[in-house]
This record gives sequence, structure tokens and C-alpha cells, in this order.
Amino acid sequence: MAMILIVEDEVALSDLVRSHLEKEGHRVQQAFDGRQALAAADRARPDLVILDWMLPGLDGLAVCRELRRKHLMPILMLTARGDVADRVTGLQVGADDYLGKPFSIVELAARVASLLRRVALDSAGVSSDGSQPIAFGPLVLDPVGHRATLAGSALDLSRREMELLELLLKHPGRTFSREFLLERLWGADFDGLDRAVDTQIVRLRRKLGDMGDCIETVWGVGYRFRPELHQLR
Repeated sequence: MAMILIVEDEVALSDLVRSHLEKEGHRVQQAFDGRQALAAADRARPDLVILDWMLPGLDGLAVCRELRRKHLMPILMLTARGDVADRVTGLQVGADDYLGKPFSIVELAARVASLLRRVALDSAGVSSDGSQPIAFGPLVLDPVGHRATLAGSALDLSRREMELLELLLKHPGRTFSREFLLERLWGADFDGLDRAVDTQIVRLRRKLGDMGDCIETVWGVGYRFRPELHQLR
């Protein structure tokens, strides 16, 4: 089963969630503030993080942003904030789902199961070392050779376009925020142009032809790759 990190400063609630998840067979670690959370994530490499928004010191948004700089595991954010704008903000900094407080432990367990199921589907067909070609219909990417082909013809992709395509193909269905993509693909080279990701997406879609429609815009959040959109054409 999965390794799950619970980041919640309410000890009783954290213990309740831990007890339920352990009964379902998961391994669980707990952190009670933001700094502990970041250290635990680096140490344990959890498969999923349950993250409270309102934490002492470093709050949940800051923790989520820092986690997304290095990690790809899904993040389920717990929040007592009901505004749609707040929830969108959480998704924009890298959360995959959110659950409002107070919540049913049964619903939390269902959302955890859904996120873990998606991780399993994302990894299906991808080798453990990421060295095998990834194929979706006529589109094939060779991570080792840094080469992509469409219907057998080589695609003329820049280094950043290749990195972007590889990230999307390795995690089909996963929504990546613009901020995460900037940090992951540009890092210290980012020059402050807030449309950099959108520009790369436009160029990549154009080069992928019909397959470009599989890169779906998630409005207000970012982008995801949905190979089934090509199958529906």
C-alpha cells in the first residue's frame, strides 16, 4: 500500500486520519507544521500528502508551493476556507484536490483512494527507470534518446518542448499548474515572463498536429495531457 504524509496541526484530527488510513493498510507519517512537512517529504518520499491549509509558521500554500518544486506526488489540501477563489489558489500552487472542513473520514478516504488510483494509472506502461519509450497512438517519445516521433516522422522539438512533452506524457491526466511548470522546466533560468508556459504549450500543440488537442487547458490552473481526446476524434 501507499506511504501517506499527513500535515495537520490539530493532533486529534491527525491521529484520527492516521488511524483510519492505517486500518486500510497504508503506511502513515505525520507532521504538525510546515517545516516538519518539508523535511518529512524529503526524507520519506510519500506517495501522497494530505495537507492542511492553516498551519503555524509556514502555511499550507507555502508548503504546497515548496513541495511542487521537487516532488510530483498528489497533494490533497484540507481547508476551512470555502471561497472558490481560495480553492482555485490552492490548485494553482500545485494541489490536486481539496476537501473542506469539517469533513467525513469516509469521503477523505475515498478521495485518497481516487488520487492513488490515478497515480497507478499514470505509471502504467512506464518503466520504473523511465527509460522505455512512451507511446500514445502515433506519438512516441524516447526519454533516453531525447527524440519524439509522430506517425514515424521525427518532431523538431526544442529542449524545453521535449522536457514539457515528456512530463505530460509520463503523467497523463495529471494537471500541472503554470507555476509548477515554470519552476520545474525553467528554474533559475526563468526570466520573469509570465506567459512563458503558455507560449511553449502553443508551440508544442502546433508541432503535434492533431495530437496537440490532447494537451488540455484547465482554466485558471494549468495544463494536462489527455490521450483519450485523440481517440475521440
